Amino acid sequence: MTAAMKADTANSWARVLRLLREGDHFLVAGHNNPDGDALGSTVALGWLLESLGKNYCLFNESPVPDRFSWLRSPRPLQQVLPDWEPKWYVLLDCGDAKRVGKDLAGRLPLERTINIDHHVSNRDFGVVNLVEPDRSSVGEMIGYLAQELGIPLVGPLGEAVYLALITDTGSFSYENTGPKVLELAATIIRNGLNPGRFNALLQNQWRLNRLKLMGDVLRGAKIYDDGRIGLVSIPAAFREANQATIEDCDDMVDYIRRVKGVRIAVSLREDEPRKIKFSLRSSGNTDVEEIASSVGGGGHKNASGGELHHTLQDAEVLLVRLIRQYLALADKNPSSMG
Repeated sequence: MTAAMKADTANSWARVLRLLREGDHFLVAGHNNPDGDALGSTVALGWLLESLGKNYCLFNESPVPDRFSWLRSPRPLQQVLPDWEPKWYVLLDCGDAKRVGKDLAGRLPLERTINIDHHVSNRDFGVVNLVEPDRSSVGEMIGYLAQELGIPLVGPLGEAVYLALITDTGSFSYENTGPKVLELAATIIRNGLNPGRFNALLQNQWRLNRLKLMGDVLRGAKIYDDGRIGLVSIPAAFREANQATIEDCDDMVDYIRRVKGVRIAVSLREDEPRKIKFSLRSSGNTDVEEIASSVGGGGHKNASGGELHHTLQDAEVLLVRLIRQYLALADKNPSSMG
């Protein structure tokens, strides 16, 4: 990072802290279909605003996923926009403003939007942009804001930050797990969080329907190119047959990722005819964000995704072709791949 970039980042931190201290009437929103980071950072910022005595609402187009229903929030997560006009809109974990859903995105005043994110694909869409791709999660950033504001990471605030940390680092196993992340987690644990009880709440949330769905999906797993590409598909018919939900499909990509020799793992989820949600995973210097962004998606170097308006079969053909092209180029020019 250059000196100019460091100065810009420091200025963004200062502006966000000043607005949290001096501003009021906030709407806080994460991306729809929230994962642990989007929800954890939303709830954590809610607790900060609660501690500061601010007026605010927490919004998400999607309801709280069942697997996170135990997370304690200072206020309910609303699916309907408030009948009052917020002074500031704070978007969390959104590489693009559209990720909050069409209702909010359609009325979002960017001149009053604070953009806090860690996606490399973020294009600084707010009037204040605190975007740091080297952070493990937005929850990590909210944790640092709390510390700067003198608000201790205890109780439900600590839990919300810890949820963001642990989900976006794969329980501290991904390459985005640096010393600062572990130090922040240690602070939360010193402040009273019990990792055993927390992980039981987080991990023991599956339904039997999910196990049955997994069986069907994993039986159809495929590998391409001598095992370098691994792929699983989740047709809508599988969900219907097992009475499974979209949430039951989460993290299926991680199973094919564990197959020895797989460099890029792919999952395809058919939400509707010609509406396919794809997820890409990798390790090391294999940059799947480059692949995802080529078809309108985005994310991080080792974890990206997006949406394709194709049939399930056509989406598979397209992504396998793009991945083959990427790997062929990586083999020829390994230094160009980071």
